[in-house]
Amino acid sequence: MVEGREIAVKVLSRSSDQGLLEFKTELILISKIQHVNLVKLLGFCIHGDEKMIVYDYMPNKSLDFFLFDPAKKELLNWDTRFNIIEGIAQGLLYLHKYSRLRIIHRDLKASNILLDDNMNPKISDFGLAKIFKQNVIEANTNRRVGTYGYMAPEYAMQGIYSVKSDVYSFGVLVLEIVCGQKNNSFHNEEGPLNLVEYAWELWSKDAALELVDQTLKSSCSHIDQLQRCIHVGLLCLENRATDRPTIEDVLSMLKNERMMLPMPKFPAFVSGSSVVYELENGKSQKFSANGLSMSAIDGR
Repeated sequence: MVEGREIAVKVLSRSSDQGLLEFKTELILISKIQHVNLVKLLGFCIHGDEKMIVYDYMPNKSLDFFLFDPAKKELLNWDTRFNIIEGIAQGLLYLHKYSRLRIIHRDLKASNILLDDNMNPKISDFGLAKIFKQNVIEANTNRRVGTYGYMAPEYAMQGIYSVKSDVYSFGVLVLEIVCGQKNNSFHNEEGPLNLVEYAWELWSKDAALELVDQTLKSSCSHIDQLQRCIHVGLLCLENRATDRPTIEDVLSMLKNERMMLPMPKFPAFVSGSSVVYELENGKSQKFSANGLSMSAIDGR
């Protein structure tokens, strides 16, 4: 507690790949951005090898804590899930367009979406984020960092990242929120490689609603909204970055039910064998497992 206020302390593990540069990046970025759907920085501490960041305390932990737990996911009804989807999109819109700095998050995933006491989402963990000048569209790096399952194909294989890389990660998140399963939870050798491929198979058979989490099917009356979210999610997962919508377009498509949506093309299955081979045999790359945070958030 700080002056009677609950806080969360992110303690950087000594074994973490995040070094002093990433730590400073996170501090600089969070100190300069303010939005209702972004985590708020309260302070930090560096003492020898110990590095800590102090945030507002999020009593409901992170999205993955609920979404991928068979018992806890029942607490996420569809209205709550849609609010989380929209809130993440609003946070990304601020980062991509309305903040003083154009910021590419590069590690958007369920464990980096914190939930406040009203289950409102807060994007967190900016240690891998990159700042763009407003006139810069994309950049290239040989040092690829991020998380299997959420990584856009052009970034995973060529090191090219842009706002559309975050849009791809957002598309994976949307499907996970609708389905209640991790992207990499498919292990049948004869079946789909991941949730993205499974969603595409169902979409191609005009059976997209079979993707919906079983805990929602008995109580959800927003069938059209569910279908629209799956549709938008697949549009965000286009193989070519230029074919993906901007996050501003995504919000319009989610909120305007009368808006006609383009048909999605064949999406990129980033955990497919060819991409996985590139990742596992490449150089200067840092990846965390799907859904695994590189740091711990503890209430104080």
